[in-house]
Amino acid sequence: MNPRALVAWNVRRVRVERGIPQEQLVYDAGIDRSYMGRLERTKENPTIDLLDRIAAILGIHLSELFAEPAKGAMPPKPMPRGRKPARPCRSRT
Repeated sequence: MNPRALVAWNVRRVRVERGIPQEQLVYDAGIDRSYMGRLERTKENPTIDLLDRIAAILGIHLSELFAEPAKGAMPPKPMPRGRKPARPCRSRT
């Protein structure tokens, strides 16, 4: 697996395991949400400084972003869609 794919795999894996929405991660890292989406799809080549910020926000060491997944490991699943739960409708009286 190439380094960009390793980073994408591990960012998503740790983010989903910890229940951190992409919106929260990009806000805390000070980057654009579309950039993070491209990073997680291996379309971007992030700087070491950005990876260091992301690792700090995720609470891991930078080297963990380059860890090889176990042989036969399934790709990390995305978090459930939606930003907020639906609000119940109020009845009109």
